[in-house]
Amino acid sequence: MSLTDADLVARILVDDDQHAFSELVKRHQSAVRGLLRQLTRTDTALADDLAQEAFLKAYKNIRSFRGEAKFSTWLYRIAYNCFREDARRRKELVGIDESLLEAEQDPQTVDPALRHDLMHALALLPLHERTAVVLCCQNGLSHDEASRVLDIPLGTVKTNVLRGREKLKKTLAVWQNN
Repeated sequence: MSLTDADLVARILVDDDQHAFSELVKRHQSAVRGLLRQLTRTDTALADDLAQEAFLKAYKNIRSFRGEAKFSTWLYRIAYNCFREDARRRKELVGIDESLLEAEQDPQTVDPALRHDLMHALALLPLHERTAVVLCCQNGLSHDEASRVLDIPLGTVKTNVLRGREKLKKTLAVWQNN
């Protein structure tokens, strides 16, 4: 029987079990790296560096995890904050309206051309919409969970997902007709 994230966190807190944290990293590294790759507009090296930083921060601050949300939601919040801190360091405009975001299901398509077009179309979205769409549609977070990750109102998440998805549909439809 597989241990839940909560069980693994408990093992870390009670026994300082590094293997339990290693298991959490294995479970969530792909999703965290995917989120950061979308936020960095597919800058793989930067996304990987930020993911590593996020996991280090999570390990150092594991005692601050209160269990009010899923572990993955807490971890996404750390990763998102790492991205924002890096963007500020590089003096880039992060572009998150601190009161906005939402989404549904990412088409996990096997067609490489469509996948490429989708990634390109996502990169064209404003950061606040792209972030909401990636969290909700690609990573499967609920709107409420994305609201916690981004620390913005639920209605803002929903608005950003809706607008982002509409823009994606229009962009992909134009490309399909060419």
